[in-house]
Amino acid sequence: MTDEPPLHRRAAESRTGNGPHHPSPAIPVDPDSTPTSGGPVPLTAPRDGTPQPVTTPEELADVVARFAAGTGPVALDAERASGYRYSQRAYLVQLRRAGAGTVLLDPLPLPDLTSLDAAIGDAEWVLHAASQDLPCLAELGLRPRRLFDTELAARLAGFERVGLAALTEQLLGYSLEKHHSAADWSSRPLPESWLTYAALDVEMLVDLRDALDAELDRQGKSAWAAEEFAALVRAGARPPRVRAEPWRRTSGIHRIRGARAQARVRSMWYARDQIAARRDAAPGRVLPDSAIVAAAELDPRDEKTLLTLPGFGGRSVRRLSRTWLAALDEARLLPDEELPVTPAVEGPPPPHRWAERDPVAAARLARCREVVVGIAGGHDLPPENLITPDSVRRLAWQPPEEITEETVAEVLRGFNAREWQLGLLVPALTAALHPPGE
Repeated sequence: MTDEPPLHRRAAESRTGNGPHHPSPAIPVDPDSTPTSGGPVPLTAPRDGTPQPVTTPEELADVVARFAAGTGPVALDAERASGYRYSQRAYLVQLRRAGAGTVLLDPLPLPDLTSLDAAIGDAEWVLHAASQDLPCLAELGLRPRRLFDTELAARLAGFERVGLAALTEQLLGYSLEKHHSAADWSSRPLPESWLTYAALDVEMLVDLRDALDAELDRQGKSAWAAEEFAALVRAGARPPRVRAEPWRRTSGIHRIRGARAQARVRSMWYARDQIAARRDAAPGRVLPDSAIVAAAELDPRDEKTLLTLPGFGGRSVRRLSRTWLAALDEARLLPDEELPVTPAVEGPPPPHRWAERDPVAAARLARCREVVVGIAGGHDLPPENLITPDSVRRLAWQPPEEITEETVAEVLRGFNAREWQLGLLVPALTAALHPPGE
């Protein structure tokens, strides 16, 4: 955990108007609350009131002009409907900038926001957990050139709780409610309480950025964060990776034994996926994974038997019973050569099998893990933010033929390790790859 008192002093200065980007004292709070001197102040509404979503080209043009004339970083957030819709598109975009205020944009009537991107492209964008929002923002034409990720910054600074509400409370002294985070943001009209919630997500984001930036600077980690943020910008510009054989991620598939049964899972998964895409509904709302697994295990051949299985009792699922039975028939009739085969494993085997398959590599991995945990702890970092566990496994399983600091660094760069990570890790990992006493 980081040294908290300096952060709380900066937060107090910000609230009294002496810090950068200080929130206005007119921020509405719960009138019935009586926070103690050390307790958080509940935020109940944005300081300028809750804006209505922008829905017309004329309103968008006004927003573009306002944000182009604004100053400083731009706070952004996006709301999706992951548990309700098939797509991962944004259904609301929130922005705030000094001199421009807070804006809520409805991407349904405004799917092209490239004019806004041009207006704010030179500014630093501030997001929380940016990797979650960058793909859906890119679909709208919004692509940052520079960004600051408050969640990632908090991880690098050693905070244990890195959620937006937790950080806002700890560093700025305000509490945010997060009870609408799993709402169906594709519904229209959006309730006023949801709009208030959405606007509050960007209300304090720049203030939070300032507090975290100061803490990173105090810890000597600003250059590390800059490398991480630049990597996020590069990754956000790339299209999402298409996963091979996505049906293998069906929850509970580990219970399925045999290629024919796996073919039933595959056939039902793709039948469900087509329906979900056509309806723009989350696949689990069409048919739960547990129902696919149950049908793959039993292989029912008639509607009566199918509908007795868990997950097939709902009316909408029953209406599609012929579709599910047809998918099972298709798997049943497949020739053996078209059945699923176990995919070739890329990279090292699961670590629990190393001792049996290659005891020398298992010992190497243990030494490398000890190095990572020790260095991460010494710099108040989560080990996974110092280096990805997969990178450590791959290095330990197949180290370079000639183990030197240069070759180890080259291997890790191939796994997208950043220079700050290499500077901390390479000497100790190089030594750990050599057998003890060598």
